[in-house]
Amino acid sequence: MTEYNRKDLKWTDSLRLAFGAHVELEEENGKSHPYELLAEFEVHGQQYAVLRSSLRPYDEVELLRVLPGSEDQIMPELVTIDDDDEWESISELYDECTLPIDED
Repeated sequence: MTEYNRKDLKWTDSLRLAFGAHVELEEENGKSHPYELLAEFEVHGQQYAVLRSSLRPYDEVELLRVLPGSEDQIMPELVTIDDDDEWESISELYDECTLPIDED
């Protein structure tokens, strides 16, 4: 598993500029659900987004990869992080960067 630390994370706002504070994601079954964009950041050139659904408990969030738009698709695309090690590393880094620093 790749280990990251706070200095590897760069906060970004490209999704917020493109979509605003809320986005709708379409599930495999074709249904769309609203999500609040909580945070977005970049680690070693890869962008990630943290979203919260109003349909889930308040403390449950979705961590997704952000793929840049292509020639056919100008807007960025949000995709599931399929690699368990990547998800774990990025999740731990986000938690570390959003929790208070323990100075003891």
